[in-house]
Amino acid sequence: MSEEKRLKVGVIGVGALGRHHARLYAQSPNAEVVGIFDVQKANAEKVGSEFGLAVYDSWQELAEKCDALSVAVPATYHASTVLPLLEMGKHVLVEKPIDAGIEGAKKMVDCAAENNVVLGVGHTERFNPAMDYFEAANAKPYYIEINRLAGYPPARPGLHPRGTEVSVILDLMIHDIDLVLAMAKSEVESFDVTASPVLSPSEDIASARIRFANGVSASITASRISAAPMRKVNVFCENMSCSLDFGSPAGVVTTVKEGVIEHQEVTFAAKNALADELEDFIRAVKATKATGKVVPTKVPGSAGLAALELAIALEEASRKNNEKYGFKFSAK
Repeated sequence: MSEEKRLKVGVIGVGALGRHHARLYAQSPNAEVVGIFDVQKANAEKVGSEFGLAVYDSWQELAEKCDALSVAVPATYHASTVLPLLEMGKHVLVEKPIDAGIEGAKKMVDCAAENNVVLGVGHTERFNPAMDYFEAANAKPYYIEINRLAGYPPARPGLHPRGTEVSVILDLMIHDIDLVLAMAKSEVESFDVTASPVLSPSEDIASARIRFANGVSASITASRISAAPMRKVNVFCENMSCSLDFGSPAGVVTTVKEGVIEHQEVTFAAKNALADELEDFIRAVKATKATGKVVPTKVPGSAGLAALELAIALEEASRKNNEKYGFKFSAK
């Protein structure tokens, strides 16, 4: 592909996730990586050297030369990082959650609309091949059960463990909140939730039960203090159930035919979900530039905001419940 047709992109924040944004953009035939920026200059230089990318001393200088940027800084800095980029007329893909607070997220969505630019949110599980399978089946779910378990993130010298600047609800469960909202396709009617801090000042394990206005219900458990990882989704529909392992990815589909229960093992073609997400962002930006009308990503800012609003509501409800019963927790 000619240089003129490759999208000029940059990455702001090249830590655990941003590093992979930079790597995959560099491999994409549809992108030209202008460069990267990180407040930790040594980290940026390490990533730049690894992938042969230019390192910029300021995000402003980098942004000026880009059409679009990925932002992978801590969630508490999303709004303050993304808003200036949107105001510059830059298209942005921001890692999940869209922000740590609803006010900042709403400003980002509004700002993107005002400046006629693409705002995508990095809910990578939407691109998981297991999710592709479920979407292709076009089945209407009745009940959704999701378990996402992970170990506690390692310590970082002088910094909190990655992700613990927010609760496990905003760190991990929000992946599945987004999936449930996408599958249920309905407004939330009610929910019940419990969550507790264990090793950090914010919640490390949470469980939520959500009921939607169309009768669909969902149960989600997320933990960042588990011994063994798990990313499993069970979806129950009329005459069919899907047990999907988002980590493999593989699954088992159970159906009933003439009163006989049949189990079919399914496997999915291997793919890099993050690479697909970046290509989806590139596609949306190119289409927007070509038409002058915003073409949304698979997970636009509005979807990121909806997931955040439910996540914040769950977080607030769990804290009120802890206060009600006098449960006290502290970091260890």
